[in-house]
Amino acid sequence: MRKSWKRLIASSTAVLALGYLVHHRQPEVKRSLKIDSTTGHLPPLVMDGGDPYIRALMRTISASESNHSQPYTILYGGQHVKDLSSHPEQCITIVTGPNRGNCSTAAGRYQMLNITWKEKAQRYHPQPPGLMFWHSYSFQPEFQDAVVYAWLSDRQAWGTDIAALLRQGNLDRVLRLLSPTWTSLGYGIEDNLMTQHLPQVYQKMLQEELKAIAQI
Repeated sequence: MRKSWKRLIASSTAVLALGYLVHHRQPEVKRSLKIDSTTGHLPPLVMDGGDPYIRALMRTISASESNHSQPYTILYGGQHVKDLSSHPEQCITIVTGPNRGNCSTAAGRYQMLNITWKEKAQRYHPQPPGLMFWHSYSFQPEFQDAVVYAWLSDRQAWGTDIAALLRQGNLDRVLRLLSPTWTSLGYGIEDNLMTQHLPQVYQKMLQEELKAIAQI
C-alpha cells in the first residue's frame, strides 16, 4: 500500500514537472520560430532599382520596425489599413516600453510617424500633391520606399555617405547613426526580439539584393 502511494506521488510529481517545463519553454520556441521565419521571408521592396546596399538596409529596418509579411499597411500595434492615399495618422495607445501611456502614429513598412512622413515627403516624395494645400502625399507602398530610399541616400541629411559606410562593412556605425530615428535598431530605447539579429538579417538581405542585380 505504501509502495502504491509512493508510485502515485512520484508519477504525479513527474507529470507536474513535465507540465512546468513545457509551459516555460513555449515562449522560447515561439520566439525562435518567429525569428527564423522572419529572417527567411522578409518581403522584397516594391520599388525597382537603386543601390543594393541601401535596399538591404531598408529591408533590415523594416525587419525590426514592422516585422510583417505585409508591412506597407501595418499600423503600430499590428492592425492594418486599406486606404494609403495618405498617411493613416491614427494615434494608437502605447501599452509597453518607456513611452507607455502615450500614443503613436507609426505606420507602414518603416513605421514612420505622421509628422516625420510629412516632413520627409515634402523633400523626397517623387509625386508632390500639387498646389492645393489640403492635398496630402500618397502613402502607397512605392512612395514609402521612394521617400525612405531618397532620405537614406541623402548625405547632407545624415552627415555621411551611408551607402559608402555599408560597402566598407560599417553596418554597426550605420545602425548607431539611424537608431535615434528607428529606435529598435540596437542603440535606441525600444529594442525588440529582432534587434540582436539585425546584422544577420542585413547580410541575408544584401545577398538577395546583390543576386537580383547579377540576374539582370
